[in-house]
Amino acid sequence: MASVTVERSGVLGTMRAAWAAMGNFALLGIFVGLLVVFSLTVPHFATLANLSNVLQRNSIIGIVACGMLLMIILAGFDLSVGAVGAMSSVVAAALIVHVSMVAGIAAGLVLGLIVGLFNGFCIAKIGINAFVATLATQVLVTGFLFVATAAQPVYGVPEAFTFVGLGKIGPLPVPTLIFAVVAVLIWALLRFTTFGHYIYIVGGNRTAARLAGINVDRVTIATYGIGGLLAGVAGIVLLGETTIGQPASATDWPLSAIAAVVVGGVPLSGGVGRVGGAVLGTLLLGIIANALNLLGISPFWQPAVTGAVILVAVGLDSYQRRQRERR
Repeated sequence: MASVTVERSGVLGTMRAAWAAMGNFALLGIFVGLLVVFSLTVPHFATLANLSNVLQRNSIIGIVACGMLLMIILAGFDLSVGAVGAMSSVVAAALIVHVSMVAGIAAGLVLGLIVGLFNGFCIAKIGINAFVATLATQVLVTGFLFVATAAQPVYGVPEAFTFVGLGKIGPLPVPTLIFAVVAVLIWALLRFTTFGHYIYIVGGNRTAARLAGINVDRVTIATYGIGGLLAGVAGIVLLGETTIGQPASATDWPLSAIAAVVVGGVPLSGGVGRVGGAVLGTLLLGIIANALNLLGISPFWQPAVTGAVILVAVGLDSYQRRQRERR
C-alpha cells in the first residue's frame, strides 16, 4: 500500500513538474515580450545604465526569493525574512564598526541561519502553522531589534563596504553576481542532491514522504534554515547598499519574495517549482516597476500593478490546475 501511494505521488509530481516547465516557457515569452515593448515605448529603458540599475535593485529580493522558493516547494513560506534581513544588517553593521568586517558578516549570516532553523523547529517539531510561526518570529525579532537599538540606525560602516551593494565587476553589479551564485547553488541543490528531491517529495505529499522513510522534520528544519541564511545574505547586501544598519528596513521583503515566486509560476500548494521561475518572476516585477518609474507614474500605483500581476498569475495557474483535474 505504501509503495502504491509513493508511486502515485511520484507520477503526480512528474505531471506537475511538466506543467510547471511549460509555464516557465510561457513566462519567459512574456518577459521577453515586455522587454521589447518597454524598449520601444519607454524612454531610456533600454540603456545599459538603466538595465544595470534594474539588476542591482532587484537582486536583493531575488536572493530572498530563492530561499522562499524552497519553502514554497515544501508547501510553506516565511514571513520573517524581512525582520531577519534587518537584524543581519544591524548586527553586521555594529560588529563591522566595533570588531571587524569578517566578524560582522559571519554574525549576520549565522543569525539568519539560527532564526530559520528556529522557524523550522517550531513548524516541524511543535506543529505550529507556518503562517503563525513565521509571523510570530517576525514580530519577535523586530521587537528585540528595536529594544536593542532603541529603534536607532547603526552608523559608521566603512565606505569600502559599499562594494558589496553598489560595486561592479565588469558590467555586472556585485549584488547581481551574488544573486546569480545563489540561484545556481539552489538550482544544483534541487536538481542534483537527494535533499533537494526530498523537498519536492515532502511538499507534494508529507504522508507519502513519511511512508517512504524520509525524515520530514529534518527536511523541514533544514529548508527553513536555508531560507533564513539567504535572508541573512540579503541583509548583508542591503548593508552594502546603504552602509546603515536600519532596524525598520526590509519590511516589504516577505510579500515581494512570495510575489516573485508566485508570478514565476510556482503554486503555493507545494511539491513543484524551479529556480528559473523565481528568477524570471523577480526580474519581471522589476522591469514593470522600472518602466512605471521612467514613465513618471505615481509610486502609489506600483503596488496596485504588482497586485494585479499576482492575481493574473495565480488565477491562470489555478484555472489550469482545475482544467487538468477535470480531465
